[in-house]
Amino acid sequence: MIYFDNSATTFVDKEVLETFNKVCTEYPGNANSIHSLGVKSKELEDYATDKIAKLLKVKPSEIIYTSGATESNNTVLKGIASKYKNRGNHIITTHLEHSSTIETAKYLESKGFIIDYVKIKEDGLIDLDNLKELITDKTILVAISYVDSELGIKQNIKEIRKIINNYPKCYLHVDATQALGKIEIDFNDIDFLSMSAHKIFGMKGIGLLIKKENIVIDNLIHGGKSTTIYRSGTPALPLICSLMKALELIIPNIENNYNHVKELNNKLIMALKKYNNVHINSTNNSIPYIINFSITNIKPETFIHAMEEENIFISTKSACSNSELSSSVYSLYHDNNIATHSIRISFSYKNTIEEVETFIKVFDKIYNKLSLK
Repeated sequence: MIYFDNSATTFVDKEVLETFNKVCTEYPGNANSIHSLGVKSKELEDYATDKIAKLLKVKPSEIIYTSGATESNNTVLKGIASKYKNRGNHIITTHLEHSSTIETAKYLESKGFIIDYVKIKEDGLIDLDNLKELITDKTILVAISYVDSELGIKQNIKEIRKIINNYPKCYLHVDATQALGKIEIDFNDIDFLSMSAHKIFGMKGIGLLIKKENIVIDNLIHGGKSTTIYRSGTPALPLICSLMKALELIIPNIENNYNHVKELNNKLIMALKKYNNVHINSTNNSIPYIINFSITNIKPETFIHAMEEENIFISTKSACSNSELSSSVYSLYHDNNIATHSIRISFSYKNTIEEVETFIKVFDKIYNKLSLK
């Protein structure tokens, strides 16, 4: 099997799973209980949180455990909107965002908030001049993905931060689900950051929201004591420790992994450029982990299922998208045919050159076969 759908989810790493199982069996106590089993679990929880904080170069108090980036994104947008609606009702985002940001923005719009979408330039970067035009003293949040999930475009967060610095009542939220563990991230530029463990060989059901400790937001989930006042619920200790292990395995190796994936990317891009009906949608600002392209004369579902019959797995677009048209691709090219025919290949550092070579051979066979129909 060749698996090139790592932006949707990754396989759980063996060491991550072993950590999860070990904590499940050896730490049964609720970390909020005062008996010895609870104290033991609390000590491990604190150890894992401290380790994660050191790996990410943030403070332990800035870590909020969530079920994943969808919950994290909802928490920020709704939490900011609720807490700071007296300051303003304006939020800025982009059409490159994950559905958990776009749909939450639409929900807030139905509640009276004004949502603006900053323009995207031909190279995939947001139009900074347009951001300057849109942002006002009533803007309370700018929500932008570090790397979007469909085109893999890496945004210039430092330049975005400089603009927001002129508006002290406005916060910057960055969805780093497709970035964390793949590129270096400077958390000093960011007020909020979200991620999911299952994108970095971790378990499904655990993610993070990094919130600078001087910022207060309203809760999305209310209840009893937990790891933080901002998210109630029994601490999911096995998942927390599995996340620690996933980060421990991937963060120190970002540069080496990136260089390896870049080699895979270069080889495949060169092969795809040989086909007349293939349009490469990713740009020079896309990280090598994602290649987005369109085969303009073949339905993407038909092509993907044909590849699946050869035991090769790729995707049409973001797994959470509920539209046939890729809004991310359309925002760059403004072409319905390209946007409705987009296909995404997403690598991990565990993929190999041999897998890419096999993919190229199978791709050629299926492309020629389907093009004749």
